Amino acid sequence: MPMNSDVEAVDLLVKKYDLLKSEIAKVIVGQDEVIKNLLIAIFCKGHCLLVGVPGLAKTLMVNTLSKALGLSYSRIQFTPDLMPSDIIGTEILDEHRHFRFIKGPVFANFILADEINRTPPKTQSALLEAMQEKAVTVAGTSYHLIEPFFVLATQNPIEQEGTYPLPEAQLDRFMFNIWLDYPSVEEEIQIVKATTSEKTRVPEVVLSSEEIIYFQNLVRKIPVPDNVFQFAVKLVTSTRPGGANAHDWAREYLTWGAGPRASQYLILGAKCHAVLNGKYSPDIEDVRAVAISVLRHRIVRNYKAEAAGIRVEDIINRLLS
Repeated sequence: MPMNSDVEAVDLLVKKYDLLKSEIAKVIVGQDEVIKNLLIAIFCKGHCLLVGVPGLAKTLMVNTLSKALGLSYSRIQFTPDLMPSDIIGTEILDEHRHFRFIKGPVFANFILADEINRTPPKTQSALLEAMQEKAVTVAGTSYHLIEPFFVLATQNPIEQEGTYPLPEAQLDRFMFNIWLDYPSVEEEIQIVKATTSEKTRVPEVVLSSEEIIYFQNLVRKIPVPDNVFQFAVKLVTSTRPGGANAHDWAREYLTWGAGPRASQYLILGAKCHAVLNGKYSPDIEDVRAVAISVLRHRIVRNYKAEAAGIRVEDIINRLLS
């Protein structure tokens, strides 16, 4: 879908984004910021970690989003006995005694990895490798995944018994860590009304796979001023307690700061945030808008911060100020 200019393409993306929001709103009540961040991640070719208590419609949100985007959808329920082959697929011996590869659920555009921390690291790694390489290797043969490819992994912040928390190095593969909060009273009334009646709403398809790939490439082409690059990198380096640019709070309350991937995702997220707001280039406010979701899972508090009840978000907000 070539455009006469990138400016026209940006204007079209803004229209499509507004359409997407209205279609998703047919099914999902509220959660505007969460949906916006999910769409930013998709247009940046990133993946998301969604954290929220049970019953907040995480699965429904992902399913609705995949329908509105016209993408194939696959849900994997992570359990302690799940094996890597249950995700990526396996080779079988067919009736002609030839090995044949049976594709696993990872071969879809939109993957919901439900409660990813309930499966052992070996199985977690199988999915994370697919996220990074956009391909899987079985018996020496490489199979490319379908583009666009997006993983949304969920975690339950309660009931941590018997879970396998993702190591920091693997958490770094996710562009955003998004917290899903309870709806307001008015929103919950709307949810109960909608889900206890006979009416079922289905979103219309707004984008095709080809359009999504086109817009992903468009986001990469958005120009960024030098001062925005400098702000993003200085923000990330200020989280590293042993660094020369470390903020006082980082030295006092952090054991580990964010790596260069955080800087990359801050810029990509800022580009897309700017575009979705009808701007043709990001500014510092666009970096600020995505900072918490990008940094939340990339910095590690020390015991002093935990004892004082200082949250990761408090530290990020202090660094931003």
